[in-house]
Amino acid sequence: MKASVRARIRRAIALLMAASATCVHGSPAVDITVHADRPGAVIHPEIYGQFAEQLGHGIYGGIWVGEHSSIPNIKGYRKDVVEALKAIKVPVIRWPGGCFADQYDWRDGIGPRNQRPVRMNGSWGGEDDNQFGTHEFMDFAELIGAKTYVSINVGTGSPRDMSQWIEYITADGHSSLAQQRRANGRDKPWKLDYVGIGNEMWGCGGSMRPQFYADVYSQYATFVHAPPNAPITRIASGANAGDVHWTDTLMAAAGSQIDAISLHNYSIPTGDWKHKGSATQFGEDQWISTLQGALGMDDLITRHSQVMDKYDPKKRVALDVDEWGNWTDQDPDAGDAVLYQQNSLRDALSAAITLDIFQTHADRVRMANIAQMVNVLQAMILTDKSKMVLTPTYYVFDMYKVFQGATNLPIEVEAPPYHYGNAKVPGIHAAAGRDVAGVLHVALVNLDPHHATTVHIHLVGPHGANLQGKMLTAPAITSVNTFSRPHEVEPVPFDHAVLKDDVIAADLSPKSIVVLEIH
Repeated sequence: MKASVRARIRRAIALLMAASATCVHGSPAVDITVHADRPGAVIHPEIYGQFAEQLGHGIYGGIWVGEHSSIPNIKGYRKDVVEALKAIKVPVIRWPGGCFADQYDWRDGIGPRNQRPVRMNGSWGGEDDNQFGTHEFMDFAELIGAKTYVSINVGTGSPRDMSQWIEYITADGHSSLAQQRRANGRDKPWKLDYVGIGNEMWGCGGSMRPQFYADVYSQYATFVHAPPNAPITRIASGANAGDVHWTDTLMAAAGSQIDAISLHNYSIPTGDWKHKGSATQFGEDQWISTLQGALGMDDLITRHSQVMDKYDPKKRVALDVDEWGNWTDQDPDAGDAVLYQQNSLRDALSAAITLDIFQTHADRVRMANIAQMVNVLQAMILTDKSKMVLTPTYYVFDMYKVFQGATNLPIEVEAPPYHYGNAKVPGIHAAAGRDVAGVLHVALVNLDPHHATTVHIHLVGPHGANLQGKMLTAPAITSVNTFSRPHEVEPVPFDHAVLKDDVIAADLSPKSIVVLEIH
Protein backbone atom coordinates (compact mmCIF):
# COMPACT_ATOMS: atom_id res chain seq x y z
CA MET A 1 0.00 0.00 0.00
CA LYS A 2 1.38 3.39 -0.97
CA ALA A 3 2.35 5.81 1.78
CA SER A 4 -0.06 8.46 0.45
CA VAL A 5 -2.98 6.00 0.64
CA ARG A 6 -2.01 4.93 4.17
CA ALA A 7 -1.88 8.61 5.14
CA ARG A 8 -5.36 9.22 3.75
CA ILE A 9 -6.72 6.19 5.63
CA ARG A 10 -5.09 7.31 8.87
CA ARG A 11 -6.54 10.80 8.39
CA ALA A 12 -10.02 9.36 7.69
CA ILE A 13 -9.82 7.20 10.82
CA ALA A 14 -8.71 10.22 12.86
CA LEU A 15 -11.62 12.29 11.57
CA LEU A 16 -14.08 9.50 12.41
CA MET A 17 -12.64 9.23 15.92
CA ALA A 18 -12.86 12.98 16.39
CA ALA A 19 -16.47 13.02 15.22
CA SER A 20 -17.30 10.17 17.59
CA ALA A 21 -15.61 11.97 20.49
CA THR A 22 -17.60 15.10 19.74
CA CYS A 23 -20.88 13.18 19.89
CA VAL A 24 -19.96 11.63 23.23
CA HIS A 25 -18.06 14.42 24.96
CA GLY A 26 -19.07 17.60 23.14
CA SER A 27 -22.29 19.51 22.71
CA PRO A 28 -24.57 19.01 19.72
CA ALA A 29 -24.88 21.87 17.27
CA VAL A 30 -27.13 24.78 18.22
CA ASP A 31 -29.60 26.47 15.89
CA ILE A 32 -30.32 30.18 16.30
CA THR A 33 -32.63 32.28 14.15
CA VAL A 34 -32.24 36.06 14.05
CA HIS A 35 -35.27 37.85 12.62
CA ALA A 36 -33.51 40.82 11.06
CA ASP A 37 -36.74 41.58 9.19
CA ARG A 38 -38.75 42.18 12.39
CA PRO A 39 -37.30 45.22 14.17
CA GLY A 40 -38.46 45.70 17.74
CA ALA A 41 -37.93 48.43 20.33
CA VAL A 42 -34.92 50.71 20.50
CA ILE A 43 -32.34 49.53 23.03
CA HIS A 44 -31.88 52.65 25.13
CA PRO A 45 -28.21 53.40 25.82
CA GLU A 46 -29.12 53.91 29.49
CA ILE A 47 -29.56 50.12 29.83
CA TYR A 48 -25.76 50.04 30.13
CA GLY A 49 -25.76 52.58 32.98
CA GLN A 50 -23.66 52.67 36.14
CA PHE A 51 -24.21 53.13 39.88
CA ALA A 52 -21.76 54.89 42.22
CA GLU A 53 -22.77 54.93 45.87
CA GLN A 54 -21.07 57.03 48.52
CA LEU A 55 -19.35 54.18 50.37
CA GLY A 56 -16.05 52.38 50.80
CA HIS A 57 -13.50 53.16 48.11
CA GLY A 58 -16.08 53.45 45.37
CA ILE A 59 -15.83 57.23 45.28
CA TYR A 60 -12.76 58.14 47.32
CA GLY A 61 -9.67 56.61 45.74
CA GLY A 62 -11.76 55.03 43.01
CA ILE A 63 -13.07 58.12 41.22
CA TRP A 64 -11.97 61.08 43.31
CA VAL A 65 -8.43 61.66 44.57
CA GLY A 66 -8.38 65.47 44.71
CA GLU A 67 -6.46 68.00 42.65
CA HIS A 68 -3.31 67.73 44.76
CA SER A 69 -2.97 63.94 44.57
CA SER A 70 0.19 62.38 43.16
CA ILE A 71 -2.10 60.07 41.18
CA PRO A 72 -2.59 61.61 37.71
CA ASN A 73 -5.94 63.36 37.74
CA ILE A 74 -8.21 65.74 35.86
CA LYS A 75 -9.36 68.36 38.36
CA GLY A 76 -9.35 65.73 41.10
CA TYR A 77 -10.79 62.82 39.10
CA ARG A 78 -8.52 59.85 38.41
CA LYS A 79 -7.34 60.24 34.82
CA ASP A 80 -7.09 56.47 34.22
CA VAL A 81 -10.62 55.86 35.49
CA VAL A 82 -12.07 58.75 33.48
CA GLU A 83 -10.46 57.47 30.28
CA ALA A 84 -11.61 53.89 30.90
CA LEU A 85 -15.22 54.95 31.52
CA LYS A 86 -15.29 57.20 28.47
CA ALA A 87 -14.07 54.27 26.37
CA ILE A 88 -17.16 52.19 27.19
CA LYS A 89 -19.47 55.19 26.63
CA VAL A 90 -21.09 55.20 30.08
CA PRO A 91 -24.57 56.59 29.34
CA VAL A 92 -25.82 57.48 32.84
CA ILE A 93 -24.60 57.43 36.46
CA ARG A 94 -26.77 57.00 39.56
CA TRP A 95 -25.59 58.73 42.78
CA PRO A 96 -25.32 59.12 45.87
CA GLY A 97 -27.15 55.87 46.72
CA GLY A 98 -28.48 53.33 47.42
CA CYS A 99 -29.24 53.26 51.10
CA PHE A 100 -26.87 56.19 51.62
CA ALA A 101 -29.23 58.50 49.70
CA ASP A 102 -31.92 58.47 52.37
CA GLN A 103 -29.59 59.93 54.98
CA TYR A 104 -27.84 62.44 52.70
CA ASP A 105 -28.19 66.20 53.11
CA TRP A 106 -27.14 67.76 49.83
CA ARG A 107 -26.07 70.97 51.58
CA ASP A 108 -23.21 69.04 53.22
CA GLY A 109 -21.59 68.57 49.80
CA ILE A 110 -21.44 72.13 48.46
CA GLY A 111 -19.16 75.09 49.16
CA PRO A 112 -15.42 75.09 49.95
CA ARG A 113 -14.28 71.55 50.59
CA ASN A 114 -12.26 72.48 53.63
CA GLN A 115 -15.42 73.79 55.26
CA ARG A 116 -17.70 70.82 54.56
CA PRO A 117 -18.92 68.81 57.56
CA VAL A 118 -17.89 65.26 58.36
CA ARG A 119 -20.86 62.93 58.76
CA MET A 120 -21.24 59.37 59.97
CA ASN A 121 -22.25 56.92 57.25
CA GLY A 122 -25.15 55.21 59.00
CA SER A 123 -25.68 52.71 56.20
CA TRP A 124 -22.18 51.38 55.54
CA GLY A 125 -20.05 52.49 58.49
CA GLY A 126 -17.21 54.94 58.75
CA GLU A 127 -17.38 58.64 58.03
CA ASP A 128 -17.81 60.83 54.97
CA ASP A 129 -16.03 64.18 54.78
CA ASN A 130 -18.22 65.23 51.84
CA GLN A 131 -15.29 66.09 49.56
CA PHE A 132 -17.35 64.55 46.76
CA GLY A 133 -20.69 66.34 46.57
CA THR A 134 -23.10 67.83 44.05
CA HIS A 135 -20.53 69.83 42.07
CA GLU A 136 -18.10 66.93 41.97
CA PHE A 137 -20.76 64.45 40.81
CA MET A 138 -22.34 66.67 38.17
CA ASP A 139 -18.94 67.72 36.81
CA PHE A 140 -17.80 64.08 36.75
CA ALA A 141 -20.81 63.01 34.71
CA GLU A 142 -20.22 65.90 32.35
CA LEU A 143 -16.55 64.98 32.06
CA ILE A 144 -17.25 61.41 30.90
CA GLY A 145 -20.31 62.36 28.84
CA ALA A 146 -22.94 60.62 30.98
CA LYS A 147 -26.47 61.60 31.93
CA THR A 148 -27.19 62.33 35.59
CA TYR A 149 -29.42 60.35 37.95
CA VAL A 150 -29.71 61.73 41.50
CA SER A 151 -31.33 59.68 44.26
CA ILE A 152 -33.43 61.93 46.50
CA ASN A 153 -33.51 61.67 50.30
CA VAL A 154 -37.06 60.69 51.20
CA GLY A 155 -36.33 58.66 54.34
CA THR A 156 -34.92 61.56 56.41
CA GLY A 157 -35.52 64.47 54.02
CA SER A 158 -38.47 66.53 52.86
CA PRO A 159 -40.09 67.66 49.60
CA ARG A 160 -38.65 71.10 50.27
CA ASP A 161 -35.11 69.71 50.53
CA MET A 162 -35.60 67.94 47.20
CA SER A 163 -37.13 70.96 45.49
CA GLN A 164 -34.30 73.24 46.59
CA TRP A 165 -31.64 70.73 45.54
CA ILE A 166 -33.17 70.53 42.07
CA GLU A 167 -33.32 74.32 41.90
CA TYR A 168 -29.68 74.60 42.96
CA ILE A 169 -28.67 72.24 40.15
CA THR A 170 -30.91 73.48 37.34
CA ALA A 171 -31.94 77.13 37.92
CA ASP A 172 -30.70 79.65 35.35
CA GLY A 173 -32.17 82.84 36.80
CA HIS A 174 -31.36 85.07 39.73
CA SER A 175 -32.82 83.04 42.58
CA SER A 176 -30.78 82.79 45.74
CA LEU A 177 -30.00 79.12 45.11
CA ALA A 178 -28.80 79.81 41.55
CA GLN A 179 -26.62 82.61 42.89
CA GLN A 180 -25.29 80.29 45.60
CA ARG A 181 -24.32 77.74 42.95
CA ARG A 182 -22.51 80.44 41.01
CA ALA A 183 -20.70 81.58 44.13
CA ASN A 184 -19.59 77.97 44.59
CA GLY A 185 -18.00 77.92 41.13
CA ARG A 186 -20.63 76.83 38.62
CA ASP A 187 -22.12 79.58 36.48
CA LYS A 188 -24.39 77.68 34.09
CA PRO A 189 -26.89 75.15 35.41
CA TRP A 190 -26.33 71.45 34.88
CA LYS A 191 -28.73 69.13 33.11
CA LEU A 192 -30.44 66.87 35.63
CA ASP A 193 -31.91 63.93 33.73
CA TYR A 194 -33.39 61.64 36.37
CA VAL A 195 -34.44 61.85 40.01
CA GLY A 196 -35.14 58.75 42.06
CA ILE A 197 -37.72 59.57 44.72
CA GLY A 198 -36.27 57.49 47.53
CA ASN A 199 -34.44 54.18 47.48
CA GLU A 200 -35.77 50.82 48.63
CA MET A 201 -38.57 52.47 50.57
CA TRP A 202 -39.72 49.01 51.70
CA GLY A 203 -36.40 48.64 53.54
CA CYS A 204 -33.47 50.96 54.27
CA GLY A 205 -35.33 53.94 52.81
CA GLY A 206 -37.99 53.96 55.52
CA SER A 207 -39.61 50.52 55.98
CA MET A 208 -42.81 51.77 54.34
CA ARG A 209 -45.91 49.92 53.21
CA PRO A 210 -46.62 50.30 49.48
CA GLN A 211 -49.85 52.23 50.12
CA PHE A 212 -48.01 54.73 52.32
CA TYR A 213 -45.14 55.15 49.89
CA ALA A 214 -47.53 55.70 46.98
CA ASP A 215 -48.88 58.76 48.79
CA VAL A 216 -45.40 59.95 49.74
CA TYR A 217 -44.25 59.52 46.15
CA SER A 218 -47.17 61.59 44.83
CA GLN A 219 -46.33 64.36 47.27
CA TYR A 220 -42.67 64.47 46.25
CA ALA A 221 -43.39 64.10 42.53
CA THR A 222 -45.61 67.18 42.67
CA PHE A 223 -42.59 69.30 43.59
CA VAL A 224 -40.15 68.07 40.92
CA HIS A 225 -40.01 71.34 38.99
CA ALA A 226 -37.98 70.98 35.83
CA PRO A 227 -36.69 74.02 33.94
CA PRO A 228 -38.23 74.78 30.53
CA ASN A 229 -37.18 72.37 27.77
CA ALA A 230 -35.18 70.22 30.22
CA PRO A 231 -37.55 67.52 31.49
CA ILE A 232 -36.62 65.43 34.51
CA THR A 233 -37.68 61.79 34.60
CA ARG A 234 -39.25 60.88 37.96
CA ILE A 235 -38.45 57.37 39.14
CA ALA A 236 -40.49 55.72 41.88
CA SER A 237 -38.74 53.42 44.33
CA GLY A 238 -39.79 50.00 43.15
CA ALA A 239 -40.08 46.48 44.42
CA ASN A 240 -37.72 44.18 46.20
CA ALA A 241 -37.18 41.59 43.44
CA GLY A 242 -40.42 39.66 42.95
CA ASP A 243 -42.82 41.76 45.05
CA VAL A 244 -45.33 42.48 42.28
CA HIS A 245 -47.89 43.69 44.87
CA TRP A 246 -45.66 46.73 45.43
CA THR A 247 -45.66 47.51 41.71
CA ASP A 248 -49.41 46.98 41.44
CA THR A 249 -50.08 49.34 44.35
CA LEU A 250 -47.85 52.09 42.93
CA MET A 251 -49.32 51.88 39.46
CA ALA A 252 -52.89 51.92 40.77
CA ALA A 253 -52.39 54.81 43.19
CA ALA A 254 -49.80 57.03 41.51
CA GLY A 255 -49.27 55.77 37.96
CA SER A 256 -50.18 59.05 36.29
CA GLN A 257 -47.31 60.81 38.11
CA ILE A 258 -44.74 58.07 37.58
CA ASP A 259 -42.31 58.16 34.64
CA ALA A 260 -40.44 55.01 35.68
CA ILE A 261 -40.42 52.41 38.46
CA SER A 262 -37.18 50.95 39.71
CA LEU A 263 -36.41 47.29 40.31
CA HIS A 264 -33.52 45.86 42.35
CA ASN A 265 -32.21 42.32 42.09
CA TYR A 266 -28.89 40.71 43.02
CA SER A 267 -27.57 37.25 42.23
CA ILE A 268 -26.23 35.61 45.42
CA PRO A 269 -24.10 32.50 44.69
CA THR A 270 -25.23 30.59 47.81
CA GLY A 271 -28.69 32.12 48.09
CA ASP A 272 -27.85 33.04 51.71
CA TRP A 273 -27.41 36.76 52.41
CA LYS A 274 -25.37 36.04 55.56
CA HIS A 275 -22.92 33.79 53.73
CA LYS A 276 -23.03 34.79 50.09
CA GLY A 277 -19.96 32.92 48.91
CA SER A 278 -16.52 33.92 47.69
CA ALA A 279 -15.89 36.01 44.59
CA THR A 280 -12.87 33.88 43.68
CA GLN A 281 -12.93 30.57 45.56
CA PHE A 282 -15.92 28.69 44.20
CA GLY A 283 -16.78 25.50 42.37
CA GLU A 284 -19.08 24.62 39.54
CA ASP A 285 -22.08 24.50 41.90
CA GLN A 286 -21.78 28.24 42.57
CA TRP A 287 -20.89 28.93 38.96
CA ILE A 288 -24.23 27.57 37.79
CA SER A 289 -26.21 28.98 40.75
CA THR A 290 -24.93 32.48 39.97
CA LEU A 291 -25.91 32.11 36.33
CA GLN A 292 -29.34 30.86 37.42
CA GLY A 293 -29.70 34.00 39.53
CA ALA A 294 -28.83 36.20 36.57
CA LEU A 295 -31.25 34.35 34.28
CA GLY A 296 -33.99 34.94 36.85
CA MET A 297 -34.02 38.58 35.77
CA ASP A 298 -36.12 37.61 32.76
CA ASP A 299 -38.94 36.25 34.91
CA LEU A 300 -38.82 39.27 37.24
CA ILE A 301 -39.10 41.74 34.38
CA THR A 302 -41.87 39.71 32.76
CA ARG A 303 -43.97 39.57 35.93
CA HIS A 304 -43.57 43.25 36.79
CA SER A 305 -44.23 44.22 33.17
CA GLN A 306 -47.46 42.24 33.16
CA VAL A 307 -48.65 44.19 36.21
CA MET A 308 -47.64 47.48 34.62
CA ASP A 309 -49.41 46.53 31.39
CA LYS A 310 -52.74 46.45 33.24
CA TYR A 311 -52.48 50.17 33.96
CA ASP A 312 -50.14 51.25 31.17
CA PRO A 313 -50.70 49.13 28.03
CA LYS A 314 -48.87 51.69 25.86
CA LYS A 315 -45.77 51.31 28.03
CA ARG A 316 -45.35 54.99 28.85
CA VAL A 317 -43.88 54.11 32.25
CA ALA A 318 -40.44 52.52 32.12
CA LEU A 319 -39.15 49.73 34.31
CA ASP A 320 -35.64 50.80 35.35
CA VAL A 321 -33.44 48.13 36.94
CA ASP A 322 -31.27 50.64 38.75
CA GLU A 323 -29.46 48.09 40.95
CA TRP A 324 -28.36 44.71 39.68
CA GLY A 325 -25.36 42.41 39.68
CA ASN A 326 -23.56 39.70 41.65
CA TRP A 327 -23.10 40.17 45.38
CA THR A 328 -20.54 37.99 47.15
CA ASP A 329 -18.83 38.15 50.52
CA GLN A 330 -16.46 41.09 50.94
CA ASP A 331 -12.83 40.30 50.15
CA PRO A 332 -11.26 39.19 53.46
CA ASP A 333 -8.26 41.48 52.83
CA ALA A 334 -10.36 44.53 51.91
CA GLY A 335 -10.05 46.33 55.25
CA ASP A 336 -12.15 49.48 55.20
CA ALA A 337 -12.97 49.05 51.50
CA VAL A 338 -16.63 48.24 52.19
CA LEU A 339 -18.29 45.78 49.77
CA TYR A 340 -15.05 45.29 47.83
CA GLN A 341 -15.03 42.03 45.85
CA GLN A 342 -12.97 40.63 43.00
CA ASN A 343 -14.49 40.07 39.59
CA SER A 344 -14.09 36.83 37.64
CA LEU A 345 -15.11 35.24 34.35
CA ARG A 346 -18.29 34.15 36.18
CA ASP A 347 -19.21 37.83 36.62
CA ALA A 348 -18.58 38.46 32.93
CA LEU A 349 -20.97 35.73 31.79
CA SER A 350 -23.68 36.72 34.24
CA ALA A 351 -23.39 40.36 33.11
CA ALA A 352 -23.66 39.35 29.46
CA ILE A 353 -26.81 37.27 29.89
CA THR A 354 -28.38 40.00 32.03
CA LEU A 355 -27.71 42.61 29.34
CA ASP A 356 -29.21 40.19 26.80
CA ILE A 357 -32.37 40.07 28.91
CA PHE A 358 -32.58 43.86 29.21
CA GLN A 359 -32.26 44.15 25.44
CA THR A 360 -34.99 41.61 24.89
CA HIS A 361 -37.29 43.68 27.14
CA ALA A 362 -36.29 47.01 25.60
CA ASP A 363 -39.93 47.99 25.13
CA ARG A 364 -40.27 48.36 28.92
CA VAL A 365 -36.72 48.43 30.34
CA ARG A 366 -35.12 51.77 29.43
CA MET A 367 -32.44 52.10 32.04
CA ALA A 368 -30.34 49.79 34.21
CA ASN A 369 -27.46 50.55 36.58
CA ILE A 370 -25.02 47.81 37.50
CA ALA A 371 -23.86 47.81 41.11
CA GLN A 372 -21.32 49.31 41.10
CA MET A 373 -18.89 51.37 39.07
CA VAL A 374 -15.55 51.19 40.91
CA ASN A 375 -14.29 49.03 43.81
CA VAL A 376 -17.77 48.01 45.03
CA LEU A 377 -19.66 44.77 44.28
CA GLN A 378 -19.59 43.81 40.57
CA ALA A 379 -17.36 46.69 39.55
CA MET A 380 -16.08 47.80 36.17
CA ILE A 381 -12.76 48.90 37.64
CA LEU A 382 -10.60 48.09 40.69
CA THR A 383 -8.02 50.51 42.07
CA ASP A 384 -5.30 50.37 44.71
CA LYS A 385 -3.61 53.72 45.27
CA SER A 386 -2.01 54.53 41.88
CA LYS A 387 -2.80 51.12 40.35
CA MET A 388 -5.89 50.33 38.29
CA VAL A 389 -7.20 47.17 36.64
CA LEU A 390 -10.15 46.59 34.32
CA THR A 391 -12.41 43.70 35.29
CA PRO A 392 -13.98 41.00 33.12
CA THR A 393 -17.32 42.78 33.58
CA TYR A 394 -15.78 45.98 32.16
CA TYR A 395 -14.89 44.11 28.99
CA VAL A 396 -18.46 42.83 28.60
CA PHE A 397 -19.71 46.42 28.69
CA ASP A 398 -17.01 47.31 26.17
CA MET A 399 -18.09 44.53 23.81
CA TYR A 400 -21.80 45.32 24.24
CA LYS A 401 -21.53 49.07 23.68
CA VAL A 402 -22.37 48.40 20.00
CA PHE A 403 -25.95 47.74 21.14
CA GLN A 404 -26.41 51.24 22.59
CA GLY A 405 -29.20 52.84 20.58
CA ALA A 406 -29.60 49.79 18.33
CA THR A 407 -32.96 48.23 17.48
CA ASN A 408 -33.68 44.95 19.21
CA LEU A 409 -34.24 41.98 16.89
CA PRO A 410 -36.23 38.87 17.86
CA ILE A 411 -34.06 35.81 18.29
CA GLU A 412 -34.86 32.12 18.74
CA VAL A 413 -32.39 29.69 20.30
CA GLU A 414 -32.67 25.92 20.07
CA ALA A 415 -29.95 24.52 22.29
CA PRO A 416 -29.59 21.68 24.77
CA PRO A 417 -29.30 22.74 28.42
CA TYR A 418 -26.16 22.73 30.52
CA HIS A 419 -26.53 20.61 33.68
CA TYR A 420 -24.60 20.42 36.91
CA GLY A 421 -26.05 18.22 39.61
CA ASN A 422 -29.74 19.04 39.84
CA ALA A 423 -29.23 22.53 38.40
CA LYS A 424 -29.97 23.31 34.76
CA VAL A 425 -29.61 26.42 32.59
CA PRO A 426 -29.74 27.03 28.83
CA GLY A 427 -26.49 25.97 27.21
CA ILE A 428 -26.46 29.03 24.95
CA HIS A 429 -27.86 32.50 25.54
CA ALA A 430 -28.12 35.10 22.78
CA ALA A 431 -29.39 38.52 21.71
CA ALA A 432 -29.33 40.57 18.52
CA GLY A 433 -29.74 44.13 17.33
CA ARG A 434 -29.22 46.44 14.37
CA ASP A 435 -27.42 49.72 14.99
CA VAL A 436 -28.29 53.09 13.46
CA ALA A 437 -25.76 52.51 10.66
CA GLY A 438 -27.58 49.31 9.67
CA VAL A 439 -24.94 46.93 11.03
CA LEU A 440 -26.22 43.69 12.56
CA HIS A 441 -24.79 42.57 15.92
CA VAL A 442 -25.29 39.18 17.56
CA ALA A 443 -24.21 38.33 21.12
CA LEU A 444 -23.60 34.69 22.05
CA VAL A 445 -22.86 33.24 25.49
CA ASN A 446 -21.79 29.63 26.05
CA LEU A 447 -22.68 28.92 29.68
CA ASP A 448 -21.16 25.43 29.65
CA PRO A 449 -17.69 25.62 31.25
CA HIS A 450 -16.52 22.33 29.70
CA HIS A 451 -17.77 21.92 26.17
CA ALA A 452 -17.28 23.83 22.97
CA THR A 453 -20.24 23.96 20.63
CA THR A 454 -21.02 24.82 17.03
CA VAL A 455 -23.71 27.43 16.53
CA HIS A 456 -25.62 27.84 13.26
CA ILE A 457 -27.14 31.32 13.07
CA HIS A 458 -29.87 31.68 10.45
CA LEU A 459 -30.27 35.29 9.36
CA VAL A 460 -33.78 36.13 8.18
CA GLY A 461 -33.96 39.53 6.52
CA PRO A 462 -31.38 42.05 5.29
CA HIS A 463 -27.78 41.71 6.42
CA GLY A 464 -24.28 42.42 5.23
CA ALA A 465 -21.76 40.01 3.75
CA ASN A 466 -18.76 40.69 5.97
CA LEU A 467 -18.24 39.10 9.37
CA GLN A 468 -16.00 39.90 12.32
CA GLY A 469 -16.18 39.41 16.06
CA LYS A 470 -14.64 39.48 19.52
CA MET A 471 -14.50 36.78 22.18
CA LEU A 472 -14.05 36.89 25.95
CA THR A 473 -13.02 33.75 27.83
CA ALA A 474 -10.30 32.53 30.19
CA PRO A 475 -8.62 29.31 31.33
CA ALA A 476 -10.77 28.85 34.45
CA ILE A 477 -14.22 29.83 35.72
CA THR A 478 -12.42 31.61 38.58
CA SER A 479 -10.00 33.55 36.35
CA VAL A 480 -9.58 37.20 37.39
CA ASN A 481 -7.55 40.25 36.44
CA THR A 482 -5.19 41.43 39.18
CA PHE A 483 -2.85 44.40 39.51
CA SER A 484 0.10 42.10 38.85
CA ARG A 485 -1.67 40.12 36.07
CA PRO A 486 -4.11 42.55 34.48
CA HIS A 487 -4.63 40.72 31.16
CA GLU A 488 -5.86 37.28 32.23
CA VAL A 489 -9.42 37.97 31.06
CA GLU A 490 -9.78 40.33 28.12
CA PRO A 491 -11.30 40.22 24.61
CA VAL A 492 -9.50 38.76 21.61
CA PRO A 493 -10.48 38.73 17.94
CA PHE A 494 -12.87 35.92 17.12
CA ASP A 495 -12.12 34.19 13.83
CA HIS A 496 -13.97 30.89 14.29
CA ALA A 497 -17.04 31.89 12.32
CA VAL A 498 -17.97 31.71 8.63
CA LEU A 499 -20.88 33.42 6.87
CA LYS A 500 -22.25 31.60 3.83
CA ASP A 501 -25.43 32.85 2.20
CA ASP A 502 -27.79 33.43 5.15
CA VAL A 503 -26.12 31.18 7.74
CA ILE A 504 -23.26 31.82 10.13
CA ALA A 505 -21.42 28.78 11.49
CA ALA A 506 -19.52 29.70 14.67
CA ASP A 507 -17.48 27.50 16.99
CA LEU A 508 -17.88 28.75 20.56
CA SER A 509 -15.32 27.92 23.20
CA PRO A 510 -16.53 26.75 26.60
CA LYS A 511 -17.49 29.51 29.10
CA SER A 512 -17.20 32.24 26.49
CA ILE A 513 -18.88 35.40 25.24
CA VAL A 514 -18.81 36.32 21.57
CA VAL A 515 -20.17 39.43 19.88
CA LEU A 516 -20.40 39.22 16.09
CA GLU A 517 -20.72 42.09 13.65
CA ILE A 518 -22.28 41.51 10.21
CA HIS A 519 -21.79 44.51 7.91
